[in-house]
Amino acid sequence: MDLISSRTNPKIKQVRLLRGRTARQAQKTPGLVVVEGLHPVGEAVAAAQAGKLALDSIIYAPDLLKSDFGLALVRAQSAAGLPCYPVTRQVFESVADKENPQGILAVARPKPYSLETLSPGNFPWGVALVAPQDPGNVGTILRTIDAVGASGLLLLDSSVDPYHPSAVRASMGALFWYPIARASFDDFAHWALLGGYTVYGTSARAATDYREFTAYQQPSILLLGSERQGLGEEQSAVCHHMLRLPMHGRGTSLNLAVAAGVMLYTMLE
Repeated sequence: MDLISSRTNPKIKQVRLLRGRTARQAQKTPGLVVVEGLHPVGEAVAAAQAGKLALDSIIYAPDLLKSDFGLALVRAQSAAGLPCYPVTRQVFESVADKENPQGILAVARPKPYSLETLSPGNFPWGVALVAPQDPGNVGTILRTIDAVGASGLLLLDSSVDPYHPSAVRASMGALFWYPIARASFDDFAHWALLGGYTVYGTSARAATDYREFTAYQQPSILLLGSERQGLGEEQSAVCHHMLRLPMHGRGTSLNLAVAAGVMLYTMLE
């Protein structure tokens, strides 16, 4: 395949547009996202082979891609029939999100999920976030979900982009392997009740210290509030158990991803 040297090439223009969430949502065929970097692209390829997502194409810069792993990835995917477009360093840098890019990115279509597709049978233990704002936190929580073997992530009343570049990087590719579903909080509350889920929440004002509680049971959901406000009264009322993460310093709350990590590992035990 000829080396692409023009920044106005249609494929390059598509990637540039996909960098913006508004453009992604306005696509004629919505659902495409850009995945950049050796490890994320490798995870996307593995997830595609496992049927978790579909790959549209790979774009790489021969002058930048020096990794044996990356080069083998391109050769294997090209041999399998996936369009792999070589581009100049300048063209790749024009669409790269990172400084000093590794010279490879993929255009992928993650599998869509909804609450209706999830149940205790395929989603026995998950995390639900109410109105999270930081895509980096979302990615980090997905990485922890992978680490503890939980089932996936629910984004409630949320406008955060789980496929924002910082979320993709923070997740270390985990977001390609686990269900991510959006829903309103009211729909979630109804779904959790019908599914028989036990819902655990956290609050700095909860009566029970998380270290004193050991009776976790599945199916279960860890429900966490937004970075700024935590869980409100209506959201706390859905929880069967409210647990306190003690704060001994001047801060009044933990970072959302840190709190999720503490709780998920506690629930794992």
